[in-house]
Amino acid sequence: MNLAPATGGSLDSRSKYLRSLIIDGLSAGRGHVGSSLSLVEILRVLYDDVLEVRPQDPLWADRDRFFLSKGHGCLALYAILADHGFFPKDELQRFCKPGALLGGHVDAHIPGIEASTGALGHGLAIGVGSAIAARLRGRDARTFVVMGDGELDEGSVWEAALAAAKHKLDRLTIVIDYNKLQSYGTIEEVLPLEPLADKWRAFGFAVREVDGHDVSALRDTFAALPFTEGKPGAVIAHTLKGRGIGFAELNPAWHHKSSVDQATIDELRQALKAN
Repeated sequence: MNLAPATGGSLDSRSKYLRSLIIDGLSAGRGHVGSSLSLVEILRVLYDDVLEVRPQDPLWADRDRFFLSKGHGCLALYAILADHGFFPKDELQRFCKPGALLGGHVDAHIPGIEASTGALGHGLAIGVGSAIAARLRGRDARTFVVMGDGELDEGSVWEAALAAAKHKLDRLTIVIDYNKLQSYGTIEEVLPLEPLADKWRAFGFAVREVDGHDVSALRDTFAALPFTEGKPGAVIAHTLKGRGIGFAELNPAWHHKSSVDQATIDELRQALKAN
């Protein structure tokens, strides 16, 4: 299935607002912009509609576990966590500044973050362990792991996938942010992944594909979990890197920016308003 996301049309007010929080985080002059913008609707639906978590009690024992394996997409996760009250929104303005709570990859000392990630390929293995632990402890909690498509080049991902299928972890769901761009080029140029859905099926996962910017479609997809009893789930979310900022969409130069000045921030805000 070759499902491309809808690229036309406007973002709704909530999606624009969450992206504005991402832009707030660029005041320190750096950040993984494109990598965060493709995640917004995925994280929005998970935190608004799916995950059982308690912002005022982030270590609640029976919470669902969420792992952002593509830890460099942290600005999107920080935005949704701040919006849900895990920490003050003012912290976004201090992103990557000396002594700040929020760094350039997610870190387990931050309320709402389960594990430090960003060394790509680790999140699924941690998620497998979390799902097994929940089962052993008799907890009904679910585990979600969001991975980047370039991250799938890591062999550790596929080792963890074999373990997930062996243990029949149907309370574990992976979501692949399939924006088809990695740090320095397209997935097709660097290391092609297709047929991606068939690969995950061959590794024992029940697979669904969805437009990763369609909030209603994402809600319906997650509501259908588990897709198959006894099988971990894989959601392949087709997205646009840089979604919401016209000049950044599908532009690998916006994977990471290390010199974002105030004029650029103003330009980002204007582009977001126009979407």
